[in-house]
Amino acid sequence: MDFRLLGSVGARRGAEPIEISGTKENTLLAALLLARGKVVSDERLTTLLWGWDPPKTVSAQIYTYISRLRKRLGADVEFIRRQPGYLLDIHDSRLDLAEFEKLGQLGGAALQEGHHAVAAGTLRTALGLWSGEALANVTPQLAQAYVPQLEETWATVLEQRIEADLALGAHQELIAELTGLVAEYPLRERLRALLMTALYRCGRQADALHVFYEGRQVLSDELGIDPSTTLTDVYQAVLNGAPHLDAQSRPDVDVSVRPAARECIPSTLPPDLPDFVGREELVKKLYALLRPVHDGAGHDRARRILVTGMGGVGKTALALHLSHSLRASFSDGQIYVNLRYPNGGPKDPKEVLVGMLHALGEDLDSDRETLDDLVRRYRVATFGKHMLIILDNAVGDLQLEPLLPNSSAPTVLITGRTRMASVSEANTLQVGPMSRADAFLLLTAVVGAGRMAESSGEARDIIAHCAGLPLALRIVGTRLAGRTHWTAAVRLAARLGNPRARLDELRLGDLDVRRSLYASVIQLPPECQVFLSRLARTGRRAASAADVAAELVMPVEHAEQLLETLVDGALMNVVGVDGEKRLIYRLHDLVHLLALEIAEEVPAVVRTPSSPRPWARAVSKMTAAPARLPSMLGRPSSVCQ
Repeated sequence: MDFRLLGSVGARRGAEPIEISGTKENTLLAALLLARGKVVSDERLTTLLWGWDPPKTVSAQIYTYISRLRKRLGADVEFIRRQPGYLLDIHDSRLDLAEFEKLGQLGGAALQEGHHAVAAGTLRTALGLWSGEALANVTPQLAQAYVPQLEETWATVLEQRIEADLALGAHQELIAELTGLVAEYPLRERLRALLMTALYRCGRQADALHVFYEGRQVLSDELGIDPSTTLTDVYQAVLNGAPHLDAQSRPDVDVSVRPAARECIPSTLPPDLPDFVGREELVKKLYALLRPVHDGAGHDRARRILVTGMGGVGKTALALHLSHSLRASFSDGQIYVNLRYPNGGPKDPKEVLVGMLHALGEDLDSDRETLDDLVRRYRVATFGKHMLIILDNAVGDLQLEPLLPNSSAPTVLITGRTRMASVSEANTLQVGPMSRADAFLLLTAVVGAGRMAESSGEARDIIAHCAGLPLALRIVGTRLAGRTHWTAAVRLAARLGNPRARLDELRLGDLDVRRSLYASVIQLPPECQVFLSRLARTGRRAASAADVAAELVMPVEHAEQLLETLVDGALMNVVGVDGEKRLIYRLHDLVHLLALEIAEEVPAVVRTPSSPRPWARAVSKMTAAPARLPSMLGRPSSVCQ
């Protein structure tokens, strides 16, 4: 649950606002929230609710308001009666004021340490929590007691954010904002000093001096005092053209951040494959996507890049190969995380964030930090950092969202088996099976050129049976590399030639083609799993939706929907169009073999004229069907070209 004080008092459960009616209830809730878990006496509540003229039924009315709040807020929080009053325990709920104060302290500390980019981002996030005038819908008594303190804290954080932006060279952009703020708060000398500094850096020395003279007059007229050293020091510096008033850094080169960043530069990439070969066109395309891209103002654009394809096709190998070759382009480090467990299940974003923050040098109390806390700390820690973040084996957008930085400096390289809405199509790279030429290069790199030259015929057969899947090629290559004679290749080629034994042969230690492909199958909806098994029984490798619908006795629209689901799950490809301009879909050869195995576990569905939707019957059977297939699953390989 979220509680809000920085604007109108309110509460939300998720995205849904909770209706709290009346000024008195909002005031009572705000008073207890502001107490931060301490008891607020009945006398204090009475004063905040009614001032100096309370009704005779004070106790009864306070009790009524508490009862209404309990009913509306539910079990997420606890109102406790403890003499001489009440306290509110919000447990793990979020309070925007507490978050604002925490971010303000972090940003202020970063500013003091000279980490201006981090400070600016953190303080800007803190100020973004304000949605209007604080405590806007409470009694005048409560507002009078607390609003001045809250506004002073807001103004201090605002001044610190502007100071950080000035240090980053944003003086031109700040002049309009500072001019308005000085007009609204003419007695705040720090704002006036910041405006003078910004004007001086823009070559407007006369205007900077005018701001000082105007401020001196206002202070004399309103308070009868002279300017403090905060203002006079800047005035003297402007008069003398002091060098320290000049801009310290540019927005795209934050020199103040660099020394601190080098104290902990993360580098958690797995090792590159020493025998990475081929894929020249993909390497060129990914290199072009990873290069820095600037907008018209010279700032980095946010770069989110997705490498997608079926299991075992070499997405991770390609991503890591380019990441290693471009280390020098990411001066603030590179972070790699695998978003799946060894059994193929998706990792919780909170667990992932804890690991990433440790890599960034953050000290955490992970048991007490909520997901929102970790997301905020992660985005502050990565703000303005020229680093590469690799999110490998992503499951979907919901898992990705908390792991994406909120600034344009970090580059995020994602691998996954499906397309993501978080990444545009222009930044998505589809990885398909290897060409025969590249497959030959990979097998040669693993086995050795001499061994390959001994029998090109068996090599061609082995490459054909692996169907361009790098994982399969690496498995058979590693197996052959341990045999000293090519007669082993003859025997292996013969065994691979048996379709029913092929997937059994494509397994070595932790590398297993069946397991890799099956991880995609189990992510499909049950109906689509049944459809895949029935499609395999037809023997068709490539067909249009109309052909499949006729074969399986189902509507064309439904067949097309299921085929597209298989495409989205990286188990099928669109390979062209037929003479009637219909899309032709094709199962990968090894996916087809796995689907046949699954089909054997699902009882055949008898098609009769009286059962126009026969495929629907098997849906319930499919969820419990492949009893032996899960036993084949173990630890998936982390990298395979």
